Amino acid sequence: MDWNDNPQQAAFRKEASDFIEKELPPRYHLDQMGPETWSEDRHSGDPQRQEYSRQWVRALAARGWIAPGWPKEYGGGGLTSMEQFILNHELAKHNAPMVGGQEISQIGPAIIIHGSDELKKEHLSRILTGETNWCQGFSEPGAGSDLASLTTRAVRDGDEYVINGQKIWTSNAHHAEWIALLVRTDPDAPKHRGISFLLLDMKTPGVSVRPLVNMAWDHHFNETFFEDVHVPVKNRVGEENRGWYVSVTLMDFERSRIRQAVSARRHFTEIADYIKTDDGKRKSRHREMSSLRLELADRFIETEIAFNMALRVVSMQARGVVPNYEASMLQLSIFETNQRTARSEARLYGMYSNIWDGESRWAARKGEAIHSYVSTVSSTIAGGSAEIQRNVIATRGLGLPRG
Repeated sequence: MDWNDNPQQAAFRKEASDFIEKELPPRYHLDQMGPETWSEDRHSGDPQRQEYSRQWVRALAARGWIAPGWPKEYGGGGLTSMEQFILNHELAKHNAPMVGGQEISQIGPAIIIHGSDELKKEHLSRILTGETNWCQGFSEPGAGSDLASLTTRAVRDGDEYVINGQKIWTSNAHHAEWIALLVRTDPDAPKHRGISFLLLDMKTPGVSVRPLVNMAWDHHFNETFFEDVHVPVKNRVGEENRGWYVSVTLMDFERSRIRQAVSARRHFTEIADYIKTDDGKRKSRHREMSSLRLELADRFIETEIAFNMALRVVSMQARGVVPNYEASMLQLSIFETNQRTARSEARLYGMYSNIWDGESRWAARKGEAIHSYVSTVSSTIAGGSAEIQRNVIATRGLGLPRG
């Protein structure tokens, strides 16, 4: 693995950095807003905020950088794995918003690989312009880590499927115009082989969304219900009862997690910068407790390890190797590091860490400490639990037998 850019990579990094500094609207600069602000602006109803979001979309779209890894014939950037890594690295360093989410990294590629020409024509261009937001209907109350146990049914009725069931933890469903669904179309087949992959307009009668507000008081997740929902058969991606294999395709896209690795670095830097301020010196206990200083040193080392593991994964991708257990090691490293960093920060400020109100003079780092502490509880559950990742590492990485 080479830690340094070669001349071509260095030139592309400068191009990406110069582009962001020139084109990123001032509203989205690091010291102004976070990377989630673009989506909030898009749905705000405020014409000025919506124009900021469109301005950033137009700048990225002009270079094909909304979907940098998509083939150019579908409107993407056609970038190599290393170029995508560099672009994402620079975006993350500037805290610049990414346009789109699952529709770019997972759903769009599934349509490109497995979808009909009609589906490509209908959806890909609208995804690239930011015209449509998507969510992913995979997990269910009884099918999370064991996703293949899903029970939401889709019964064929002529040229339509009729869907009944429930999904849970549906990220962004309250903002999404479309949903990519895994449904059971053959209840008698082995559980991996009776699943189909469907695309559904969220305005279809019978679809309802109920918010799930987490303990950090954030609304990101939702429950999604389907009651006699009719979806055309032409909206199926891939063959009937082969949806599981379509979904597996999605997991191979953008697995370097460079944004999360850079965010972990930035989180630690923000803590280190804050405790040097007058307010931070008053509220931090690290000067009196050597154990806290050692703890912070451990957190710094862990963020650097996570960043270098991301470099390892992208180096594999650049060689045409699909990361397997290496991606699980990286995910586990980043998410556990985020948890430990949040807990260390809470201990660092003592009772000041309990203040949620960022405007209060008693709040530590404007309330970010307690918010991080609470919001990272789910880090080692979401996207594949820590136990699942350890099983992958043990069996595929170390060659240990299944228990």
